[in-house]
Amino acid sequence: MANMQALVLVENEKIEIQTVPVPELKPGEALVKMQAASLNHRDQWSRIGMYPGLKYPSILGSDGCGIVEKVHDDADQSWVGKSVIMNPNVNWGDDPRFQSFNYSILGMPTDGTLAEYLAVPVHRLHEKPAHLTPHQAAALPLAALTAYRAIFTKAETTKDSKVLVTGIGGGVSQFAFQFAKALGCKVFVTSGSDEKLAKMKEVGADGTANYKAEKWEKDLVKQASGHFDVIIDSGGGPGFTALVKSLNRAGTLVVYGGTAGTTVNIKLPYFWFAQANIKGTTMGNDQEFAEMVKFVSEHKIEPMISSTRSLAEVVSAFDEMHEGKQFGKLIIEI
Repeated sequence: MANMQALVLVENEKIEIQTVPVPELKPGEALVKMQAASLNHRDQWSRIGMYPGLKYPSILGSDGCGIVEKVHDDADQSWVGKSVIMNPNVNWGDDPRFQSFNYSILGMPTDGTLAEYLAVPVHRLHEKPAHLTPHQAAALPLAALTAYRAIFTKAETTKDSKVLVTGIGGGVSQFAFQFAKALGCKVFVTSGSDEKLAKMKEVGADGTANYKAEKWEKDLVKQASGHFDVIIDSGGGPGFTALVKSLNRAGTLVVYGGTAGTTVNIKLPYFWFAQANIKGTTMGNDQEFAEMVKFVSEHKIEPMISSTRSLAEVVSAFDEMHEGKQFGKLIIEI
């Protein structure tokens, strides 16, 4: 049996490169020779034991791009040789509005993309957008899917929407920014880093604010000449109150994370008097994944990449993510 190199979550707080068997194909599966993968916060959370349903040992990684080397079924031979990305959804379920109770994501507990080879059901494969390199395409799946659902399905963003995206250093927030800009929206961003805000101005942000500054929300609303129709937030925590104050009448605040804290203090009367909405979201269904790939292709969107390093250096990428230093996606060359 052939072997490969893979990043294995061995036990709580222990990840290491190991030599493991190349997966054997089951009916309906394809074997993908991985070219590149990218990290998500869920990988780091799995590393430190803060993700549900952990299984040891497991190969981490939800995002990746590679070449289909072989398939199990004769009917799937057309995939062989194609450059592909993988839809990381596992068992979304029949209702497009929400995931099923047995839903999971590629990379935990199902072995993931941080390996030389990946066995995955053929129905998870999508052809790589032609304008992207394998490294760029590897950045797409999880973060871009989450951003797509937040911007389009949940917020129902249109070209006339005034949009605020918080915590702009991460992959989801940057894709949300890019999708809204591609629609023609005016898009404003926040970060705790002036350096990251300066970079966002360079790529077209219509206004910025450092959320560590006093009454930053008032400054941002002034920059925008009014309140926001759409706010996409991953932080929660104490700053959530400022976001509510920044929301326009009939506006929608979509939240997909709680990096600043999962408990918030808001005054409910604002929502009913303003006819405003607050919606939660995570990931997205299979139709949204296909629509996201099409949107990225049509608008020639290129992911923002923080750094690229080899699989042998992958632990250092986890450490960088833990410290919050990255600006864009962390790419691992396989």
